[in-house]
Amino acid sequence: MVKAEDAIQTAAVTEFVFTGFPHLQEGGLLFFILLVLVYLFIIIGNLMVFFAVKLDSRLHTPIYFFISVLSFLEIWYTTTTNPKMLSNLVSEQKIISPAGCLLQMYFFHSLGITEVCLLSTMVMDRYLAICHPLRYPTIMTSQLYTQLTLGCCFCGFFTPLPEIAWISTLPFCGPNQIQNIFCDFDPILTLACMDTGTIVLIKVVDIVHATEIITAIMLVSLAYVCIIAVILRIQSADGHQKAFSTCASHLAIFLIFFVSVALRFSAKYSFFWDILDFIRFLLFTF
Repeated sequence: MVKAEDAIQTAAVTEFVFTGFPHLQEGGLLFFILLVLVYLFIIIGNLMVFFAVKLDSRLHTPIYFFISVLSFLEIWYTTTTNPKMLSNLVSEQKIISPAGCLLQMYFFHSLGITEVCLLSTMVMDRYLAICHPLRYPTIMTSQLYTQLTLGCCFCGFFTPLPEIAWISTLPFCGPNQIQNIFCDFDPILTLACMDTGTIVLIKVVDIVHATEIITAIMLVSLAYVCIIAVILRIQSADGHQKAFSTCASHLAIFLIFFVSVALRFSAKYSFFWDILDFIRFLLFTF
């Protein structure tokens, strides 16, 4: 009998169960309907932005190129978690396979990091356009902004790869309940059949992620200090308004992005995540 129980405890986990979802009788159906509507609006809206930029030659400028790439990334960033969340809201079995969990973690973090890098690149573009308007056309060439975008993608898709590869080698033998509504590093690591708290790789990756976020915030803050200083030296009211309108939407998008990310990590489930994504979409369409 003891051997049988030990075998059960050491058996490899074949699926994970999400425990952060409300049941249908607890309002899950209402969340499902609202989330479907917001999700469809985000997808359709971002597709409209993407194709509008591609088809209108007047929008073939660096900032609109970045916006179209951001729209494309946002479609996949939202799709990484939302379809599975929607199916789990109306399903009795709120499960995901280990392979599916790893893929969800990888694309969630890689796309998120890519967006952070791209948003940081966009503020550099605005800095050049406002602080160095005469040199801007010769600096921000099509070759440069394409290289910057590829660099953002490389940084985003490479950074989480070592941790994902390492997590795939961990033994999972139970329990298999994820205290969240999507797969993420911390909830998964707590389920591993070993002590992961003393592993150096985790600490290194955490430092890398923290450095990326702090660097992005510092770059954006420094750039906007310089931008505001230049704007305040502009004599005309029209010049003030035009310069501020150029940057206001990007700054709002950047702040909302980090607020939505913070909410994702601080709460098990919040419909406001996608409301914030919806607001962010509205901001960069105007």
